Order: sequence, then C-alpha cells, then structure tokens
Amino acid sequence: MRISLTHSTVYRYEGPVYLEPQTFRMRPREDAAQRLWQYALEISPAPAGKTECLDQDGNVALEAWFDRPVEQLSLKSSFEVETLRENPFDFILADARMATLPFVYREPLRSALAPSLDTSEESAAVRDFAMSVVNGTGSQTLVFLTALNRTLFDAFRHVVRDDGPPHPPEVTIRSKEASCRDLAMLFCAACRSMGIAARFVSGYGYGADEQEQSYMHAWAEVYLPGGGWRGYDPAQGLAVADSHVVVAAAADPRLAAPLSGTYRGAARSKMEFSIAMQVVGDAASAGA
Repeated sequence: MRISLTHSTVYRYEGPVYLEPQTFRMRPREDAAQRLWQYALEISPAPAGKTECLDQDGNVALEAWFDRPVEQLSLKSSFEVETLRENPFDFILADARMATLPFVYREPLRSALAPSLDTSEESAAVRDFAMSVVNGTGSQTLVFLTALNRTLFDAFRHVVRDDGPPHPPEVTIRSKEASCRDLAMLFCAACRSMGIAARFVSGYGYGADEQEQSYMHAWAEVYLPGGGWRGYDPAQGLAVADSHVVVAAAADPRLAAPLSGTYRGAARSKMEFSIAMQVVGDAASAGA
C-alpha cells in the first residue's frame, strides 16, 4: 500500500518563550516492511541549527535548537511511504522452545532486549490480567498474543485523548476504557510479564479510527526470534500489516514521542493539529 500523509501541528504560547533543544521523531522508519519515498519536515520559525541522527533505539531523530524567543512553533511533516508486509505471520519461530510461555531469550539477545523486558514496575493487576488471558491458550505464544490483542479490543471502551502520556497499565485495567496509547502500554506490560520483549510504537494507521478528525496512532511490537519485531494493534484487534506506518518505537513511550523538549517561560501552551492521509495507489501505478 502506498500512503501519502501531511501532518501539521501548531504550538501556541500565551507569551514569548525560549525553546530548549527539541527532538523531533517524525520521519517514518525504513526497513523490510516499509519503504520511504519522500519526506519533508518544515519548522517555523526556522531553528538556528539542526542535525539529523539515529537515537538510542535506532529511530531517525532531528535535533534542533533555537536562538530567539518565540510565541508559536509550527511543524509540517509530509511524506509518501510504501508499506510492504501484507502477511503479518510470514515467519516461523526460530527456537521451538519459544512456542510456549513463559518466554526465555538466550544470551546475548536477552541482554540486548533488556529495556523491553523490564518488569520492575509490574503490578499484581497486570500479572493477573496477563494470566487470565493465558488461560485457554495452552500457553502457546502466538495464540496468547492473538488472544491478548483481541481481549483488549473487545473488553475495553475506546476513547480519544488529544494529548498527555499513556495511562499506567493498572489504571487502564481498572477503568476499562483506553486510548490507543493506553492499550499499547497495557499490551506491552502483559507481554513482559510473560517474558516477551515488547515496546511502544508511534505512527499512523490507515483506517485506524472512524472519527472525522484523524490522529496519530499507537500500538505495540514484540520481538519474536525468526520474525524480529512484529506489530500488534489492540485498538483494532489486528496484527500489524500494510495499513500501519511506523514512525518511532521504544521501550519507554516518551522516547517515541514525535516531539520532545522543554521551554523556559511562564506562558502556557496550546496545541492544534491536522492530519490528512490517503492511499495514492499501488507502487506500480505510482511509478515505483
């Protein structure tokens, strides 16, 4: 699927503020499942300097700094991307022992995946929730992932929150309602409790919601030897295939945010945004 998207964001401040260095993660990922054909990011006012780099998780990040006070920061990200993976299950598990839970990765892979395996903040509520999903799956890994995805889709009321961090997983379990980023975090927490490495993904989902207003989307990826990082979208109850555009992924959702940084000044800020997305045809008709 070839997708064209324009994402415009304006941050308005009540008075002049000084922007500290800002990190922009808005460039879609390029990998075996996704090919980036065009990309541009317009920033106004123009930064005094900028540099593009890979961050700690391998996401493309733009680091920018400013040399004068601003009352507004405008961003316009536009791109065309081709999503290539039509079958999300086009792999086999490389280690037969990982077909059942709990998952135990071999070294040195386990150490490399440590941030996505962290259960230091796991609550009893998350553990009990994960075990309730395991029951009835025969402790089969792929069956568990599908059941977890479907349970989060079916059992929680889906809501939209324009901004703010994901709710802690135990809050989502208790409230039984969640935004896509809340569901992604609960999915990750439940997987980690079973020993499966999981991380938060920020991006766009074509047809991910039926709202008149389009939003950025969030889902989860799990690491399966033989398949690598594979996406699951509990807000849709689907394994991720070619209708999702990955922008950034990290064990901590703060490190996958499209924009992160601070400013100096007493003024409060307000964010406005618009997203326009469309399928522009297959790669052959688009001149690939």
